[in-house]
Amino acid sequence: MAVLKANIREIVAEHGFAAPVHVTRPTMPPLADYFDLLAEVWPTGSISNGGALHQRLEERLGEYLGAGHVSLFGNGTSALIAALQSLDVAGGEVITTPFTFAATAHAIHFSGATPVFADVGVDSVNVDPDRIEACIGPKTKAILPVHLYGMPCDTGGIQAVADRHGLPVVYDAAHAFGVRVGGRSILLEGDLSVISFHATKPFSTVEGGAVVSRTSAAHDVMESLKNFGLSDGGEIVAPGVNGKMNELEAAFGLLQLDSIDEEIDLRRSLAMMYRSELEDVPGIACLPEPSGVDWNGAYFPVFVDADRFGMTRDELQGILERCNVFARSYFYPTCNRFPCYAQEPSANPGGLVNAERWSARVLCLPMYGMLEYGAVSAIAGIIRWLQTNG
Repeated sequence: MAVLKANIREIVAEHGFAAPVHVTRPTMPPLADYFDLLAEVWPTGSISNGGALHQRLEERLGEYLGAGHVSLFGNGTSALIAALQSLDVAGGEVITTPFTFAATAHAIHFSGATPVFADVGVDSVNVDPDRIEACIGPKTKAILPVHLYGMPCDTGGIQAVADRHGLPVVYDAAHAFGVRVGGRSILLEGDLSVISFHATKPFSTVEGGAVVSRTSAAHDVMESLKNFGLSDGGEIVAPGVNGKMNELEAAFGLLQLDSIDEEIDLRRSLAMMYRSELEDVPGIACLPEPSGVDWNGAYFPVFVDADRFGMTRDELQGILERCNVFARSYFYPTCNRFPCYAQEPSANPGGLVNAERWSARVLCLPMYGMLEYGAVSAIAGIIRWLQTNG
């Protein structure tokens, strides 16, 4: 590290960016087009409660995703809570992964259940079906896997476990917009899938999300739960929330949908470039693009082996920040280490060694469609320089 410390000013001066390069940036639709869509809304005075643009976006998303019944929500977390609530998990346990964003565990909590953490695989960032099965007990009400970074879970293995024990599966597909396996939407797996449309995602409605249901009956339940539990007849039939998406967000989403294929293509090209530039760097591991999967480039994580790379993930992140590159350790720490869950029996890090290992090493590099190829090459160049000179 002595050589590195002596040369840190050199690399910042030579390779640093003049303007910040953030881990992600939303693609913004043309402002004039957005105003044109809003001009359709203003005369109606209908800006919420399932307006015309909301209905149009639901229909177009169903067609684009090939995912059946889509119910739009104001954000992905409320959508996930409603999905779990529809399965009557209150008072029970829901098995999930600790290697995910906090909202996954929080949604279990706010649905009235207790999260039970199952470890991920040695070679996979996603929850391991065998570990799920080992966690099943008399209080288990559902399984909540996560397609982390848009990488599909072992859906066949998970479904086999669920079928053996008669359990429903809700997929946290927050990162998996547009992902297909063998040409089939990943959102058709399990009983329900929940997507996020947050500004950090490839497809955005600024804030927003959706539940994809397999049946019209399940879709009707989602429509009620997101609207205070109201039935079509105007009666309260369940303790729902105010989770509706408004017309301003739906307008943004409609325009985003026009360019989503280009956004995903750009992200995948950038990911290929990162992999090519970093594949021979000792101590830096990239997730390969899975075979037979139309991936969406939601994030680009690398995993830092400090012994081989010559510095820790945190040290690398700090130097990148000095170069104006704001990578992020998504997701560290693991959810089981949060004070609100650390006392749960399943939260013991000793039983979650794979998740702990992935989490301690992960660093998500900048990834968004507007990112220039030259920026990717320069970021990879900084990492290569640090390994060689550190």
